Amino acid sequence: MNFSPQEKRATGALASIYSFRMLGLFMLLPVFSLYAEDEYRQVTPFLIGLAVGIYGLTQALFQIPFGLLSDRWGRKPLIYSGLVLFALGGLVAALSESIYGVIAGRALQGSGAIAAATTALLSDLTQEENRTKAMAAIGMSIGLSFMLAMILGPSLVGWVGLSGLFWLTAVLALGGILVCYFLVPTPKSLGRRSDALPVLGRLKEVFANEALRPLNLSIFLLHFILTACFVVLPLILKQYGGLESGEHGRIYLSTIGLSFLAMLPLMILAEKKARVKEVFLLAIAIMSVGLFSLATGHRDLDSVVFALFLFFFSFNLLEALLPSLVSRLAPAGDKGSAMGVYSSGQFLGAFFGGLLGGALSGSTGFASVFVVSLLLTLVWFYVVWGMEPPRLLQGHVLKLYPENFSGKWHGEPTLLEGLLSVDGVEEAVVLEEEGVAYLKVDKNVLDVTQLEKFSLVKQG
Repeated sequence: MNFSPQEKRATGALASIYSFRMLGLFMLLPVFSLYAEDEYRQVTPFLIGLAVGIYGLTQALFQIPFGLLSDRWGRKPLIYSGLVLFALGGLVAALSESIYGVIAGRALQGSGAIAAATTALLSDLTQEENRTKAMAAIGMSIGLSFMLAMILGPSLVGWVGLSGLFWLTAVLALGGILVCYFLVPTPKSLGRRSDALPVLGRLKEVFANEALRPLNLSIFLLHFILTACFVVLPLILKQYGGLESGEHGRIYLSTIGLSFLAMLPLMILAEKKARVKEVFLLAIAIMSVGLFSLATGHRDLDSVVFALFLFFFSFNLLEALLPSLVSRLAPAGDKGSAMGVYSSGQFLGAFFGGLLGGALSGSTGFASVFVVSLLLTLVWFYVVWGMEPPRLLQGHVLKLYPENFSGKWHGEPTLLEGLLSVDGVEEAVVLEEEGVAYLKVDKNVLDVTQLEKFSLVKQG
């Protein structure tokens, strides 16, 4: 089904808000450790790592509360509030002369955790048939922001310094507010959808879900390793590669660009040929080789460039693969809760990775960061090796006739049995208060005709 004009505008605007915010966060990653000692007082390697990663801790703490509050106060007011906090954090960091002020600013930036509220607003403004494509557009915008930030950060910091980058993050946040106000439609009503927002009562069950647990560990380790490595990689490129910060962007552009093109065939293989587990394991193995190369050859620029290509190859592949897997493996009706736990793992990984990178680089040297990261990838590979090959079922939301809850299908158990009897329906959860059923279906054998008798909306 094609996007309506309103859906196109909402998707583009919300994707740009994501992009502005993530661009501001990512731009610091390739340059902060290079300039922090010159620009701030009381700097230590550990505090550099803390400043890089602290936003992840506050993101993890506040994103679920922000999502839940958006049901009570509205999506857009929560998004405005989060972007204001992000801008204020940028101002605090920009005006700081001490590393402790930067840490406080970064923590404040992270507290404006709008991801769940933004996703819920996108859900309110798009039809069920277009929601997956809309979410994919936001995912692409985040990936593009990462690539752009890795190029712009090193290019801009030589002109404006770290304080200038923090000023820019504040400006980007204010730009996001303007986009939200002028371009994002206001939904007529909030759809309380458990496929878009976390549900407190379901978080524990989702966290303990055996199919999701390896994925939550994976996103934690992926961002742990990313953040830990980028506490030291900019210093390595300067100290051993002889490259000034402005030249780092050229290295990142070539390695990220080539790695992105190289990983596309594997994404197609995973999705079209149902070889997800094999591709997953290959990505971790490739990251291990890259980390080994960094641990043993970080004094040689050619080895570092080769290792960066392998690292970004694996990172881009896993960043694209993991959210799709979480969405598909989440229990019916629990996608919002599953994504909440998953995102918390991502941000906590960034926090602890920053701490480890700073602590190790200051005490035992650069190589130790890569050695510890390499050991973690071996544990990671072992965990994923033990996974059951995932069944790639599709989520499907069914808007139900009101009479489904009375008369012929009176009572949830009978209605549930009716839905589960449909060919291709593997899981079903009926939520009368939402007037919907959340299904997990095998599209290859789904009998759309059988679903028609339950649905207000024509299927297929």
